Amino acid sequence: MRAAVLLSAVLTWAILLSSPAHADPRVTAKEVYVVDLTTGTVPFAKHENRRVPVASLTKVMTAYVVREQADLDDLVTITAADVSHAHSSGATHAGLRAGERLTVRQLLYALLLPSAADASNALARTYGPGKGRFVGRMNAAARDLGLGDTRFVNADGLPAPGQYSTARDQLELTRVVLKDRVLAQIARTRVARAGGHTWTNTNKLLGTTPGVIGLKTGFTRAAGYCLAFAARRDGRTYLGVILGDTGDLRRFTTARNLLSWAERVSDRR
Repeated sequence: MRAAVLLSAVLTWAILLSSPAHADPRVTAKEVYVVDLTTGTVPFAKHENRRVPVASLTKVMTAYVVREQADLDDLVTITAADVSHAHSSGATHAGLRAGERLTVRQLLYALLLPSAADASNALARTYGPGKGRFVGRMNAAARDLGLGDTRFVNADGLPAPGQYSTARDQLELTRVVLKDRVLAQIARTRVARAGGHTWTNTNKLLGTTPGVIGLKTGFTRAAGYCLAFAARRDGRTYLGVILGDTGDLRRFTTARNLLSWAERVSDRR
């Protein structure tokens, strides 16, 4: 009788483990890394150490370096080169105009919400000084943060030979950046207005997914659809990085699936 009860319990547990509630999350991205910061555990990982391009997630490091170099109230004059850099490369931009003056704080909103290449060019040019020196600062910061599988060639993530990172490195950068109260505030802002401009955050998780507090999207053909995200739910903080997903909306679906999975994993511990 006792053996029969034991067998029944084993069979029930096997059924539960094979049920959809316990199946791996649906993930269409090529590289993924998710961490429960509260416990230090990793609910899900997939090729997290593979070196790949990360598109505009690069601008997270740009913002980090600018915060190390600049005062938020510094004024930066936009040049024609800043404007043409974004338009000639077909990159996303903030609609900046040559000759206008914006504060560093305003340019950080332009950098992180619409993922503006005109803003990244202006900031890198000013706080290198010069774009080459600024990229050097980015790589020095990566070394200081222990991002051993990351190398930058530019400040905006546009395709360039020799530029790469990993999901694991990008997650560590996300963790560090969200400790900065200014950048954390910017990352969770849905709409910002400055100097006659209105900028909308490209992170569609904000306002649609409970607990989400940031952080950044990215896309190029080489990198696919990328997303660094963070959420606070039921006293826990989750960070995730998605690289190489197959569609704009699909990366957000992947992120929601990963957050639900991470919560289930946490509940079972």
